[in-house]
Amino acid sequence: MASEPHRRDVETSDEQLDEISIEKGFEGKSVPSWQKQVTARAIVVSIMLSVMFTFIVMKLNLTTGIIPSLNVSAGLLGFFFVKTWTKLLEKAGWLNQPFTRQENTVIQTCVVAASGIAFSGGFGSYLFGMSPTIAKQIPEAGTANDVKSLGLGWMIAFLFVVSFLGLFSVVPLRKIMIVDFKLTYPSGTATAHLINSFHTSEGAKLAKKQVKALGKFFSFSFLWGFFQWFFAAGDSCGFTNFPTFGLEAYQRKFYFDFSATYVGVGMICPYIINISLLIGGVLSWGVMWPLIGAKKGDWFPADLKESSLHGLQGYRVFIGIAMILGDGLYHFVKVLGTTLIGLYKQLKKKDKGAQSEDPNAPLPPTLSFDDKRRTEMFLKDQIPSWFAIAGYVIIAIISIITIPHIFHQLKWYHIICIYIIAPALAFCNAYGCGLTDWSLASTYGKLAIFIIGAWAGPANGGILASLAACGVMMNIVSTASDLMQDFKTGYMTLASPKSMFVSQVIGTAIGCVVSPCVFWLFYHAFGTLGQPGSAYPAPYALVYRNIAILGVDGFSALPKNCLVLCIIFFIAAIIINFVHDLVGKKYAKYIPVPMAMAIPFYIGSYFAIDMCVGSLILFIWQKLDRAKADAFASAVASGLICGDGIWSLPSSFLALAGVQPPICMKFLSRAANAKVDGFLES
Repeated sequence: MASEPHRRDVETSDEQLDEISIEKGFEGKSVPSWQKQVTARAIVVSIMLSVMFTFIVMKLNLTTGIIPSLNVSAGLLGFFFVKTWTKLLEKAGWLNQPFTRQENTVIQTCVVAASGIAFSGGFGSYLFGMSPTIAKQIPEAGTANDVKSLGLGWMIAFLFVVSFLGLFSVVPLRKIMIVDFKLTYPSGTATAHLINSFHTSEGAKLAKKQVKALGKFFSFSFLWGFFQWFFAAGDSCGFTNFPTFGLEAYQRKFYFDFSATYVGVGMICPYIINISLLIGGVLSWGVMWPLIGAKKGDWFPADLKESSLHGLQGYRVFIGIAMILGDGLYHFVKVLGTTLIGLYKQLKKKDKGAQSEDPNAPLPPTLSFDDKRRTEMFLKDQIPSWFAIAGYVIIAIISIITIPHIFHQLKWYHIICIYIIAPALAFCNAYGCGLTDWSLASTYGKLAIFIIGAWAGPANGGILASLAACGVMMNIVSTASDLMQDFKTGYMTLASPKSMFVSQVIGTAIGCVVSPCVFWLFYHAFGTLGQPGSAYPAPYALVYRNIAILGVDGFSALPKNCLVLCIIFFIAAIIINFVHDLVGKKYAKYIPVPMAMAIPFYIGSYFAIDMCVGSLILFIWQKLDRAKADAFASAVASGLICGDGIWSLPSSFLALAGVQPPICMKFLSRAANAKVDGFLES
């Protein structure tokens, strides 16, 4: 979602860069060898930032599942820490190697790879969806064979055997994607422009001011989280349960919960994403659920538990899933079609070039100075294809042996089938991402759920097998597109492909250890983790488990009339996306995004209101001072997200130590308050 704004930024930047050469500004500076790009200090800073960003992504994952792009924050903080380090060493006379943009790129790549495992590892989706915590919420579906108790050891082992395959699957294609096809990779390009700007004299001055702004709002956000903690001594206590628009609106999940994190996320995400979330919340909690709730006793039994999927909860979950699947299917077909058309055009162009013998044929356009320099450096350090193929085969064999021992429901032949088709899907995802900036990793994961779930069947633990298969597929296609984005960033900053690959491997290894440990801390510190209405409801864990139930049991899992409503919303998601693409850029920004609309269907609108507040702050700021807002909005938003995210670390330790907040701030209606007063006085 958060990758949308990069497209506009990159288009503007590319027009400017046609006239101004970036590389001529760095012409006098030598490019270090790939070994000197992956430095000890870069690894140390990467580990520090990886832990920090993993906490942030984990918190976002376990609250709403909306994760904005954190590339700007990673690049900016990496620049700040190493620049400070080198300045201190320079003053002491111990500086052996200056800080380069290539080293900055290595840090950014490593941090994003490590924190990305917090998402692709499934701690807020498929992996947590296997747990007894989520399975208990759907007692009518599955058996004991479809549940797996969480364990730190097996989670780390699972991630290690599935997270590296995607890296090896697309390495041989880096020249084709980056040099031959010249794919844009908007997020990778935007990150490269950012890093290049840091290492100019003007850019360094601006970066210093941006870090100062980030630090200021980081401190505010951290202290605000600390202050709120004192008032949250029990369930539904504290500022996070403040009935801003009244108690009736609060019961329907409409309130501002004073979350600095989601105000920051709202400042980063495009306006239309935040408005879409709000529209989805109003449509579901304001209109649909009250109407369906009135059918209690007719459409579903009146005596069902609130959490039963045969009651109102079933409509909330499955209609949301229908919109997510409709949106995913549309983008899958769209990106696959774009990929195939793009490939056809590229191959046709090559054939014409090879067959043309006409001496009067126009010469191909000459490469610019920047392109020549970048291509020369990019092709200098080759990663042998045999190394990539051998790496893929060896890791595949290890995981085919290992994964059935972790999940006995997922058989070795299931995994072989996934690994045969995975490189093709990884290529499609990486190519499509280069054209559109959309990674469809979660869509490919859901595809694996339906295929393996139907294949394994309900009698053989199909729910658990399909969730595990989702993890295998998601990790492969996600890391493949991430690596190709990093190759694009490296291409534009003259970082070696070898250093990009090594930093991605190191970052992935860090993530495979840090992410499960951070999740384990959350899991043990917050006893209500995964429970609806708690501070960390992990909504996508329930969504993914229900998708697996649909894949295994079919539509029998749905309550009365739910299938009809699901079909309507599935088709509506496809139509909305089609209209979005049909009307053109001028009007597309006013068309809501179905994927975003679906998220509040289950968890409510409280976070959407936070995000709209973030959008409003940005809108007013841009009206008052556009230049300053454009320069500092990302830094301010990152500070708000990072401060509140890092507060979850000390709050986890306080919870583990049994230290409880001293005050419960709760809001009651006048009638309820009179009853409480009467009870206390009696």
